[in-house]
Amino acid sequence: MAGKGKTAVRTLEDLTLDSGYGGAADSVRSSSVSLCCSDTHQSFSHGGNCWHLTESMHSRHNSLDTVNTVLAEDTEILECSGQCAKLPELEDAPWSLGEVEGALRKDEELMVGDPPPEVLARLSALISRALVRVAREAQRLSLRYAKCTKHEIQSAIKVVLSWTISVNCITAALSALSLYNMSTGDKFSRGKSARCGLIFSVGKFFRWMVDSRVALRIHEHAAIYLTACMESLFREVFSRVLRSALVERDNGIPKFTLESLEQAINSDSEIWGLLQPYQHLICGKNSSGVLSLPESLNLHRDQQRSGRGGEGHGYSQAELRTLEQSLLATRVGSIAELSDLVSRAMHHLQPLHIKNPSNGTPVHQKSNAATTTTTAVTTVHWEPEALYTLCYFMHCPQMEWENPNVEPSKVTLHTERPFLVLPPLMEWIRVAVAHTEHRRSFSVDSDDVRQAARLLLPEYDAHNIAKFLQDLGFRMLNCGRTDLVKQAVNLLGPDGINSMSEQGMTPLMYACVRGDEAMVQMLLDAGADINSEHPSVYPETRQGTPLTFAVLHGHVPVVQLLLDNRANVEGALQDGAENYTETPLQLASAAGNFELVSLLLERGADPMIGTMCRNGISSAPLGDMNSYSLAAAHGHRNVFRKLLSQSEKEKGDVLSLEEILAEGSDPGEKRLALQANSGGTLRTGKAKLRALREAMYHSAEHGHVDITIDIRSLGVPWTLHTWLESLRTCFIQHRRPLIQGLLKDFSCIQEEEYTEELITHGLPLMFQILRTSKNEVISQQLSVIFTQCYGPFPIPKLTEIKKKQTSRLDPHFLNNKEMSDVTFLVEGKPFYAHKVLLFTASPRFKSLLQNRPAAENTCIEISHVKYNIFHLVMQYLYCGGTESLHIRNTEVMELLSAAKFFQLEALQRHCEIICSKNITTETCVDLYKHAKFLGASELTAFIEGYFLKNMVLLIELDSFKQLLYEPPPPESPVSSPGICSDILLDLEKTLATRIHSIHLSTSKGSVV
Repeated sequence: MAGKGKTAVRTLEDLTLDSGYGGAADSVRSSSVSLCCSDTHQSFSHGGNCWHLTESMHSRHNSLDTVNTVLAEDTEILECSGQCAKLPELEDAPWSLGEVEGALRKDEELMVGDPPPEVLARLSALISRALVRVAREAQRLSLRYAKCTKHEIQSAIKVVLSWTISVNCITAALSALSLYNMSTGDKFSRGKSARCGLIFSVGKFFRWMVDSRVALRIHEHAAIYLTACMESLFREVFSRVLRSALVERDNGIPKFTLESLEQAINSDSEIWGLLQPYQHLICGKNSSGVLSLPESLNLHRDQQRSGRGGEGHGYSQAELRTLEQSLLATRVGSIAELSDLVSRAMHHLQPLHIKNPSNGTPVHQKSNAATTTTTAVTTVHWEPEALYTLCYFMHCPQMEWENPNVEPSKVTLHTERPFLVLPPLMEWIRVAVAHTEHRRSFSVDSDDVRQAARLLLPEYDAHNIAKFLQDLGFRMLNCGRTDLVKQAVNLLGPDGINSMSEQGMTPLMYACVRGDEAMVQMLLDAGADINSEHPSVYPETRQGTPLTFAVLHGHVPVVQLLLDNRANVEGALQDGAENYTETPLQLASAAGNFELVSLLLERGADPMIGTMCRNGISSAPLGDMNSYSLAAAHGHRNVFRKLLSQSEKEKGDVLSLEEILAEGSDPGEKRLALQANSGGTLRTGKAKLRALREAMYHSAEHGHVDITIDIRSLGVPWTLHTWLESLRTCFIQHRRPLIQGLLKDFSCIQEEEYTEELITHGLPLMFQILRTSKNEVISQQLSVIFTQCYGPFPIPKLTEIKKKQTSRLDPHFLNNKEMSDVTFLVEGKPFYAHKVLLFTASPRFKSLLQNRPAAENTCIEISHVKYNIFHLVMQYLYCGGTESLHIRNTEVMELLSAAKFFQLEALQRHCEIICSKNITTETCVDLYKHAKFLGASELTAFIEGYFLKNMVLLIELDSFKQLLYEPPPPESPVSSPGICSDILLDLEKTLATRIHSIHLSTSKGSVV
C-alpha cells in the first residue's frame, strides 16, 4: 500500500505540501471543476458494507474502535435528540401529488403497482425536507454575489446529498438544462417544464425560490436545476423503497403502505438522515445507528465478486477493509492520527474515482500539463489549518489515555461531544470538498471544515468567511484611513491601486462590495480604474466592474458616486459588443430595487440588453433575459412599469406597438412611409415587441398574472401557453374578474397556434372552471370557447351498418300461424314466428329459444316491449333490412331500446341515425339521457358533438344546465349508469378528439 510505511508526522507533511501553487497556507488555488455522469448505485439496504454499533467502550486503541462501539451516555443523547433545532415544515411544496405520481411513472422501472395517495403524501412531506435543506444551503452560497445560479444549486446538492445521489441528481439537472437550451425554436409556445422534459413545474419552483428569498436574484437555470434535482430525488428514493425487501409483495407486485415506506427509508443510510426534521444533517448511518458506506465506495467487495483478490491496486482484502473502516471513523486521538486517516481516505478514493468516475467522489481535478501530452490528475489536498480545525471537532481526549507518557487530566473543562452525534470521516470529507469545489479551489481550508461542521453538527453555526486574500496592502486600504493610501499602494506591487487579489478583485471592488462611500471616493481620487473588469474564475461574475458589485449589494450612494465619476452604466459592455454577463440594470431589475433602476435609467442604461450564453447560442440578437424579463420573472411590477415608462419617454424614437402589430395588415406604401419616417426604428420596435413577449412568457410561467395582464394591455399578442398559464393562476387565486377577461380574450388566439397543450392542459382546466364556478358569465364565455374549438365543420355523421343476414323468410310468413313453430306473447297477444330465422338473428333470440321449456305449447312472454314495436322488429328480420320499415318519430326511441335489447346492431344504428337527424335543442337532453342509459355509444358521441357545436344556445336552457350541474337523485333508474356525473368529462374527451382531428392531425378535417 502506497505510503503505508510512512509515519503519521510524515503523512501530515505530505498533505500540507505547497505543490507549486504558492507558499501561503491560506492561499486559494482555483480551477474549473467538472463531474462525470453516474450510474445508479445502491446503498447499505441493497447490499452495502456496514458495521453495527453494539459494544461498550472500555478499551480504545485507535479511532477505528469508534466504528463498532457505543458510549454509555449515548442513550441519553438519543433521548435528547428531540431538543435539536428542527427544519421549518413547508405548507405548500412547489409540486402536487399528481405531479409526483407522474414523475414516478416517468421511469418504466417504477411503473409497478400503484402507491396509495397516503403513501405519496408522506413521501412528498419527507422529500420537502430535502428541498428545504438544499434551498438553505443555496441561500448561504448565494450571499456572496446576492444571486442564485445553477452553480449555487449544484454545490448545494453536493453538500446536502450523498455522493451517489448527488451525481444522479446533477446528471438529471444537466440533461434538463440541455433540453431547455436546445428548444429555442418554440420557446414561447411551450412551457419550461415541457422544454426540459420534466413533470414538475419549473415556473412553480422559480416562484417558490423567489417567495422563499433564496436570493434577491434567481437565474432561470437555477430553477431548472432545482426542479430536475427534486424530481430525480423522488425517483431515487422511491426506487430504493421499491427495491427494499421490506416492501410487501402481492403476486410479484409491490404492496406499498406507510409502514413499509418508513421501514425502507429507516434502513437506508443515504436517505434516512436527509429526510429527518432536524436542522443538522445526519449522514452515513440509518435509524438504528448503523454506520455504512455507499455501495460505490466498497472496493474490496468488487474484488471479492471478481475473484481477483488484491490485484489491480496493490491492496489486500484486509487492507481494503481497514481503509474503508477509516472512512467510518468518528473520533481521533491526535492530529497525527487524523492526518493518517485523511491520507488513507484520499488514497482510497483515488482508485475508486479512476475505476468509476461516476461514483460521485469529487476529490480530483484535471489539468493539462504543459510539458506532457497526457492529462494529469491533481488531488484535492488539505491545508494545515483545515486538519487542525477538523481535529477540533473529532478529537476524543480519552483516546490518548493509553499513551504511557500522557497522564489523564483530573478535571474536565470541556463537554465531550457525544459519539452518536458525530458524523463519520467520509461525510466530513464530502461536505468540505464540496465547499472547496464551489470556490474553484484545489485545497480544503479551515472554513470549508467549519461549514461542514455547521451542517453536520447540531447547535453549531459558522458564518460565511470571504475568500479574499487579505494581505497587508489590502488590509491597509480596507481600514479606511486616507493617510495609509500611499503606503498601501507601494505594497501592492507594480499595478499599484489597481492591483488584483487572487480572486481578481481590486481595492475599489472591495470598497463597493462593503458600500464604503468614503473609501470609494478616496480610491477614485488616488487614481483607481473605475471600469476595471473582474477576471473571476467564477463564471457568473466574470467581467464584473466596481459598478456591478455596488449594484449587486444594493448600495445606492456608491452607485451614484461611481456614475458621477463617469463609470460605464452598462458595466463591462462596450458598444456593439455581445453581452455575456448581466448589466447593472439587469441586476437591479431582478432584485426589484426601484431606486437603483430609476437611477440607472436616468443615466442611459438600456433595458433591451440581454445576456448571451457562453456557447454563443441565443434566440434573440440582444440576448435573453433582458431587464423587462428579469423584472417580470421575479414579480417586481413597479420596476417593470418603471422600465416601460422610461421607454415611453423615447416614444418618438421608436414605433408604437400598435403600429408594429398592425404592420402585416398595412398596405405596402404605408409600411414604406413608416420606415422612411422612422429610419431604422422599425427594427428597434420589433426588438421591443420580442422583449415584451419574452417578459410575458416568464411572468405567466411564474404566476405573476398582474404583470402578464399589463403586458397584454400594451397590445402584445397572446400565445396559447401564456394564456393558459395566466388562466390557471387566476383560477387558483379565485380572481373571477380576471378569469372573465381572459376567457373573453381567447378569440385573439389564432387557430394555427393550437397545440397538444390545449388538449392535455387547456381543456381539463376550462372544464374544471365550468364545473366549479357555476357563474352565468363564465359559463357563457366557456361555451363560446368550446364552440370555437369544435370548429365550423358539421358533426360527423352516423353511417348504416351493412350487415348481411345469414337467413331470411318471405314477408308472407310474418306473424303467420301456419308453419309457425314458436309463439311470443306480447301485451297479451300472440305473435307467431319461426325458429329457423330467429335462431341465427342474434345471440339474444338464440338464448330465448334455448331456454324455452320442453313443452311445445309454451309461449315466450315479452313483457317490456310494446306489440307494435315488436312487430317492427320482426318485420326488420323477415324483410332482411330497414328499407321496408316505416318508423314514426314517436316510435323511434322505443324501437331503439328494443333493438338494443335484442342485440340487433344494424337496426339499432338505423334508429340512431333517425334520432341524429331529428335532434333539436328541445329534445337533445332527453335523447342524450336515453342514449346514455342504453349505452348507445355512437349516438351519445353524436349528441355530445351537438352539445359542443350549439353550446352557446344550450347553456341558456335550464334542462341543459341541470344536466351539467345537477346529478339525478340516487333512487332514479337513470342514475345507475352514471349519466350526469361524468357528462363534463365526456364532453371534454369528445372535444379533445375533435381538436386533434381538425387542428393537430396530419390529415386535418378528416373527421368531417
